[in-house]
Amino acid sequence: MNNDTLLKGGKMLEPKTAAAIVRAVEQGFDQQIAFTQDLIRFPSTRGQEHAVQEFVYDALKQRGYAMTQFPMDRAAIERHEGGGKFSVDHSDAPIVIGTYSPLETRGKSLILQSHTDVVPTGPRDMWRFDPFDPQIDGDWLYGRGGADMKAGHAAMIFAMDALKSAGLAPAARVEIQSVVEEESTGNGALMTYLNGHTADAVLIPEPEEEMLVRANVGTLWFEIELRGVPVHVREMGEGASAIDAAYRVIAALREIEERWNAERHKHPYFNDLEHPINLNIGKIEGGDWGSSVPAWCRFQCRIAIYPGTSAADAAAEIENHLSQFVKTDRYLSDNPPKVTFNGFFAEGYVQEPGSAAEEVLARAHHAATGQPLKSFTTPGYLDCRVYRLYNNIPSLCYGPISENIHGFDERVSLSSVRRITSAMALFIAEWCGTVEL
Repeated sequence: MNNDTLLKGGKMLEPKTAAAIVRAVEQGFDQQIAFTQDLIRFPSTRGQEHAVQEFVYDALKQRGYAMTQFPMDRAAIERHEGGGKFSVDHSDAPIVIGTYSPLETRGKSLILQSHTDVVPTGPRDMWRFDPFDPQIDGDWLYGRGGADMKAGHAAMIFAMDALKSAGLAPAARVEIQSVVEEESTGNGALMTYLNGHTADAVLIPEPEEEMLVRANVGTLWFEIELRGVPVHVREMGEGASAIDAAYRVIAALREIEERWNAERHKHPYFNDLEHPINLNIGKIEGGDWGSSVPAWCRFQCRIAIYPGTSAADAAAEIENHLSQFVKTDRYLSDNPPKVTFNGFFAEGYVQEPGSAAEEVLARAHHAATGQPLKSFTTPGYLDCRVYRLYNNIPSLCYGPISENIHGFDERVSLSSVRRITSAMALFIAEWCGTVEL
């Protein structure tokens, strides 16, 4: 540990104080991993997060936090430019927030935020272990959502626990926020902002390989529905296959993907990425009978957009491109596809270097890992966009090393979790300042 780089309320931390914080993290680490496993055991896919949110609420309440919870306000979200589109699948689980408030504020306030929603598992027989029965093998903790991002969720709680165990408390307000809808709309984080929750900085411990996210893309979700003309396959030429039409529409969407990727040189933090804009056809269904030309097809898409491009403008470009394409298609010109935006409608963000919060995190990271803090650009969505774009506060996304998020055998490195928990605890101590208990 480099004790020369640790500050306390603007002054150098005593080496013994810094060491006490790290030692407290290590002493509580077995409990932290057990807590993480408890979180993973909740199969908290979209719409099924109520039980895990109740678990988090109880855990924070037992620790003495002032508790609040509130539902999504659909009208407020829909009025906001960053609001994701509601659908029948939208979660109604509550947002949970635990707040610590000092008797006297001397430092800077902080939001620690994590999400409890996880993506579906896919075929369970393709997992090494049951995805909701977390197992440890060597340095790896396996389980759906363990990396993305229940290990980070536990880390922010136990980083605060470590300060208390070391005889310290933050000298500023700290909110621990547990949100949902991160994997589908980003509306949970947006709802905390719309409900008036703010601070001098936010830290979100997503699995980012012990690096700071410098920039990330925005995201659009949309569904395309096509209708065909069903006939018996013996008369196939007289009908029109909705599934075949879907192939042609997907090809047209790939043209947008190619065009947007060709524009990466206009975006400084994305210029070095080979393929920053990814179009994913995430789900497709159609037809009713193997010997009938299919009368319908629906498929769901996700596409990225660059920071600085509004979701509304990107959506309009998609619609306009498809409108021009269908004019060239003999069948679709009279039977155009129906496009419905049904989830993420989010702009990307850039966390420019130079903020005081980043400098503090860099010092804490170096102290915990012995390595300088690196930054990178990710072509994925992050809830930091809410605070960077709309609240204009430093928005730090930083978390542990992981593998296979959203895939089979999702896993997170336990040694990395230990390091980033120490870094978070040291970051909280410097950013917020500390008082002795």
